[in-house]
Amino acid sequence: MIVRKIILWVFIVVLVAFAAVQYNDVDGWLWILIYLLTAFMCFRASQRRGDKLSYLIIATLFLLWGINIYPPEWEGVMLNTAGMKTLNIELGRESLGLFTCAFTMLFCGVWD
Repeated sequence: MIVRKIILWVFIVVLVAFAAVQYNDVDGWLWILIYLLTAFMCFRASQRRGDKLSYLIIATLFLLWGINIYPPEWEGVMLNTAGMKTLNIELGRESLGLFTCAFTMLFCGVWD
């Protein structure tokens, strides 16, 4: 049980850090809310609150959303040689963030 709690707190710290670096993004408020919601749900899971169904519903929504915005052509998540981001890179980053949140929610909901 202590291992689960440590993993959850690592998730919380990482997700809050993800939220902190979204301030300069055009739609940063949306991603800050997503990452902080996921961190809050991890906190609730560390306190043994919340029901499995809510975690699984949120995980499913994040997974479906990530699949929906997955880029048509994968170009990675790094900046290209010119230093400019392409739409595919931006969509790749956003879908990867949603997949990370979906995995986290699944972890919170499944592992007791």
